[in-house]
Amino acid sequence: PKVWLAGSSSLGNMSIHLKATPKESVQERRQWSPYIDNGGSVLAVAGKSFVVIAGDKRMSYGYSIASRNVTKIAKLTDGCILASAGMQAERHTLHKVLKAKATMFENTHRKQMSAHSMAQCLSNTLYYKRFFPYYTFNVLAGLDEKGAGSVWGYDAIGSYERVPYVVNGSGSALATSILDNQVLFKTQPQNKRDLTLEETVNLVKDVFTCISERDIYTGDSCEIYMITKDGIQHEDFNLKKD
Repeated sequence: PKVWLAGSSSLGNMSIHLKATPKESVQERRQWSPYIDNGGSVLAVAGKSFVVIAGDKRMSYGYSIASRNVTKIAKLTDGCILASAGMQAERHTLHKVLKAKATMFENTHRKQMSAHSMAQCLSNTLYYKRFFPYYTFNVLAGLDEKGAGSVWGYDAIGSYERVPYVVNGSGSALATSILDNQVLFKTQPQNKRDLTLEETVNLVKDVFTCISERDIYTGDSCEIYMITKDGIQHEDFNLKKD
């Protein structure tokens, strides 16, 4: 469009109108992302001779619930379990890749991969995809060579750390402070002690109950896995469905 501006220049008593063209406006472009966050929360707590890992079953898309029965947990070996929050399609692919790697290792070496080896394998797998990463936030749990509970927390590109407990997903901010208080007793210096397996399972149930009260992306039900030297036990726990 042409804009006519009254100029200040003149020849005698005649005004000169100057013609100006405005700068092109910034064009608005449609934004697209290959990722979506399907919500949900996963956590793991390590004990002296056990580890508890859990995740809810709700899959959300925005303010809609796409499914109330989607697992976020994969059993990789007889003593190692992975739980992942984030995007459902990416989670499914990552779990399939890791199960395949665990199977190939077992077929080659005639033994299952240890928890430490699986932790490194997961880190390598995530880092390999760092330029187009899996949109997953992972928690790995198992028993180490001495039979002690082991928990590793990951970011999306494979940085990981062994920790006493970890929470990932949409409810992580709500749950971390509870575990700080009840597992490490950070605000209770006089009451430090090791939790039993039963106490840890009850704590996990309480944590998920608290998360589901405040986080709309976590709910419906929670699956809890307990890993000990005797094997893996499984329990389902109902949460809010609204």
